[in-house]
Amino acid sequence: MKMSFHRIGYQDLDVCNAVSIDVIEDAVGRTNLVPGAKAIDIGCGNGGVSARLASRFGLAVEAVELDPAMAELARERTAGTSVAVREAQAGPVVEAGAPWDLIVCMGATNPTGLGLLDPAPTLTHLQDRLRPGGWLLWGDLTWMREPATPLRQIWELSGHYADDAGWRAAAEAAGLEIVWARLSSQAEFDAFSDGMVTTVRDWLAANPDHPDHRAVAGRCDQMAMMLDFARGVMGFGLYLLRRPI
Repeated sequence: MKMSFHRIGYQDLDVCNAVSIDVIEDAVGRTNLVPGAKAIDIGCGNGGVSARLASRFGLAVEAVELDPAMAELARERTAGTSVAVREAQAGPVVEAGAPWDLIVCMGATNPTGLGLLDPAPTLTHLQDRLRPGGWLLWGDLTWMREPATPLRQIWELSGHYADDAGWRAAAEAAGLEIVWARLSSQAEFDAFSDGMVTTVRDWLAANPDHPDHRAVAGRCDQMAMMLDFARGVMGFGLYLLRRPI
């Protein structure tokens, strides 16, 4: 099995972001969606959120993950549930199943499949794939204070992030109602990021002869450095957004 930093670091997490599964349940519970409602989890990671959406709320969930190793992990995590895991680019899957009752997108790279970098066009594209009155649970890295230019350039190679005011402005520009929002605490963000690095370093120590050891070690050192530089500057924002009827 091919291993990667995220495949190892995410394996035992309930959520592949700096937010607890209880907070996710609280957010989704506010939608009052009925069992059988159509949901898609874009960039589902280890499948933990997808599994909970199906088991706790009875939603019909499609989970999309491009990384083969992560998709394999998601299939393991959702075994025995009604979740359908698809190893694919998110864009065509989102398009084919629209309109959705709920779109979950937390920390996904290129969730539209169009290579959009800025928040407002991305949210606009996703809200157009919701039914009127449908819901978007959006979560992403959030600048807690203005980052130094090099730090921003490193983290934003695949997409642009915003501060809380920026995410809210992007949602409003997309025509979405902001129903609920939450920012991670520094302790939550540190526990998530430090926990990932520790898990991967433990794996490296236990698997010195694994063929992917060198690549994983290099990525681990890189991520540890980036997260250390971002400490106190970066957090995680979660937003429950609704397309007006």
